[in-house]
Order: sequence, then structure tokens, then C-alpha cells
Amino acid sequence: MPSQLEKAKTFRALHERPGAFIIPNPWDAGTAKLLGALGFEALATTSLGLANTLGSSTVSLDAILDNCRAIAQATPLPVSVDLENCGAHDPKRAAEAIRRAAEAGAVGGSIEDSTGDRERPIYEFALAVERVQAAVEAARSLSIPFTLTARAENLLHGRNDLDDTIRRLRAFEAAGADVLYAPGVHDLATIKTVVASIGKPFNLVMGFADPTLTLPQLSAAGVKRISVGGAMSRFALAAFVKSAREMKDNGSFTYIREMAGIAELRSAFASVGAT
Repeated sequence: MPSQLEKAKTFRALHERPGAFIIPNPWDAGTAKLLGALGFEALATTSLGLANTLGSSTVSLDAILDNCRAIAQATPLPVSVDLENCGAHDPKRAAEAIRRAAEAGAVGGSIEDSTGDRERPIYEFALAVERVQAAVEAARSLSIPFTLTARAENLLHGRNDLDDTIRRLRAFEAAGADVLYAPGVHDLATIKTVVASIGKPFNLVMGFADPTLTLPQLSAAGVKRISVGGAMSRFALAAFVKSAREMKDNGSFTYIREMAGIAELRSAFASVGAT
């Protein structure tokens, strides 16, 4: 098992090499091990995927960090954690989540400008930037090169203002964020516009983007990192519901033909975790 420092350096190097890479999103130790067995180079947690496993629409910061710890211990791959708004509005309190994420085994993590309040879903610009600045300071104080991602959430909350989204990304970049992220960017032309407007690596989440786009296209557009958020969890749940409906409505079990093989699962789950 590589040390956390080795994982952190590996993760940073992925962002520095030419071309884009895919960072899929497991939601537990088992899915993390399966993705590792398939040859992915890094993983990112998904708060939506975690909420789905808990049967909830929201998750606490403590639950997010516990989930991160379980995933980080299950795989030798670098793990970045989806920290949502870091569990606090106050910049210093939010920044504490970065330290806790590192303690949980993560080598990267995100802070977003979404408040969690449906009435006022996005932090005011100055506060959003202050929060990123505090998170950067926390990340730089760690003993590992923690990769901090700053997210501008406008497009997910009905604020279809690309200019303001880019303004926020630029401010987060100036504040010291290592990776920039604007979930909700959908088409290739808009993706190119955003990437051309910033100087740091850009993370595209395919859960909200045109699903016909491919890794070569996105790499050519300048995207550095491609995640899928809760998409794989939702896809797995769709298969679960389909199999349940077949049994309930038809009394049949043909879905069994498409099960994952026991040997494949046992091989992946036998992979070495933390010692």
C-alpha cells in the first residue's frame, strides 16, 4: 500500500501530465476496489452516491468523512473527497474540513459555493472567495501536497449565468485553488469557453454534460479531469429497480443472466487494502 504522501504525489502528477484522465466515483469500499481492479488511476467520492446508499437526500460532513476513510483504506489509489460546502458557512470552520479529509486518508478534496439553502443556494461572491482562500490555507498547511478543487455551482441551481460562473472560477484560481470545477457545463462549445477562460486544470462532471462526448474530445478541448459524480450510483440503482420490477410485475428472473461474475468480484475484493 503506498503511503498517503506517495498517493498525493501521484494524484498531483495526473493533473500535470498531458491529456485528460477519468476519475470515477465509487460510493463504498466494494465499488472502489472494483474500479481499481479495472485499472483506473484515481478515485473521487460522491456525496450523492453516499446519500443513495443511506436512503437519504442529504449527508452530514461526518458521514462524508467516514465514507472517505472506508474508501481510502480499501484501495491503493489516490482518493479525492466530495466535501460539498465543507459543512459550514464560516470560512475558517469550512476550512477545517480540509484537514479532516486529509486525516481520513484523502489526498484531494473540494469546496463549493453552494450553501445548501434552497432559498439562497449560492454564497455571495466575496464570501465564496473567502471560503476558498481559507481552504487553500488549510491545504497548504498539511504535510502532503493536497489537491484542492474549487467548485462554482451556479448552473446546478438555476443561475444560468456563465459569465458569473467564469468570474467565480477565476477568483477561486487567484485564491490558490489547484483544480476548478463548474458542474452543469453541458456542451463542448461551452466547455471550451470555460477552459479557455482559466489557467488551472478543469474538472468536468459527465453527470450533467452531453453523454455523447468522449475522452479524446474532452482532452482536445483542454479538460484535465473527468468525473461522473453520482451517475454510476444512479445507473446501478436503475439496474436494481429494473430487476425488482421484473420480479414484481412478471414473476421472472432473467436479469440473473447479467449479474457480475462471482470470480470477478472475489478477485477485485481480494485486493490489498490498508494495513
